[in-house]
Amino acid sequence: MKQENSLFDLTDCRLCPRNCGVNRMERPGFCGEKAGIRCARAALHHWEEPCISGTRGSGAVFFSGCSLKCCFCQNYKISQEGLGKEISPAKLAEIFLELQEQGAHNINLVTGTHFLPGILAALDLARPKLSIPVVYNCGGYEKPEVIGLLDGYIDIFLPDLKYFGQDLSLRYSGARDYFDQASRSIAAMIAQTGNPVLDENGILQKGVLIRHMVLPGSRKDSSALLKWMARNLPKDSFLLSLLSQYTPFYKSSRYPQINRRLTTYEYDKVLEEAVDLGLTRGFMQEKSSAKEEYTPPFDLEGL
Repeated sequence: MKQENSLFDLTDCRLCPRNCGVNRMERPGFCGEKAGIRCARAALHHWEEPCISGTRGSGAVFFSGCSLKCCFCQNYKISQEGLGKEISPAKLAEIFLELQEQGAHNINLVTGTHFLPGILAALDLARPKLSIPVVYNCGGYEKPEVIGLLDGYIDIFLPDLKYFGQDLSLRYSGARDYFDQASRSIAAMIAQTGNPVLDENGILQKGVLIRHMVLPGSRKDSSALLKWMARNLPKDSFLLSLLSQYTPFYKSSRYPQINRRLTTYEYDKVLEEAVDLGLTRGFMQEKSSAKEEYTPPFDLEGL
């Protein structure tokens, strides 16, 4: 494992773009977590895109903490409120193999950047018996150089691309540099995996699937993102998942612009733009998906 890289030094943590420099062996970093791996759930998950969840489910491991501070986070109990249980890399490796035994199509690492040294150690331990793809499921706010260190470990990247404008990313996620970091990291993901590869059953085996959730009142920002993808990412080098599931969770009530559901008109206009730009490889979402029951119970299952 590439543990010798200075980016994996948790005594001066710079794993994410926050570069907080905290000694996470002693206290939590910006992500809210110390060095030990903490998770809130490890179970088959059926609510990802069809090419990820398939018929048997994705082996999703939900990690505690997050380097983004999204005011509308549906997983806020684990991302920002500290819910979770500490486990060792050896235990995490066992969990990966248990999920594989349960029939998971893949191992789905949900928001694990801040625990990468331990996660990669667990993958090293599981590797002799692990035969299914590994998914890196993240908010997009990553360092391109960290993505480079995942070569050989990650088969599928599942990043969000949330915002184009700095004002929105600062207001809703506390990250003015979100697009700069996410755009460069997604380009690095595509360069690393190549074009998407699906098996005979339509299950993704390798490649990048970019998620964009349309926010209320932000059609112009979504349009700018779609235009950037069409102009800057190689054609057919990724799948696009255009999400309509926005629900005003957590602290959304502080922001009147997003303290409501997305309208069908707003989503359809963004979808039309994607089609007009030729971004037709991927998935759209029914408006009925904007339901709170699609958030999994964080009850420490599987840990």
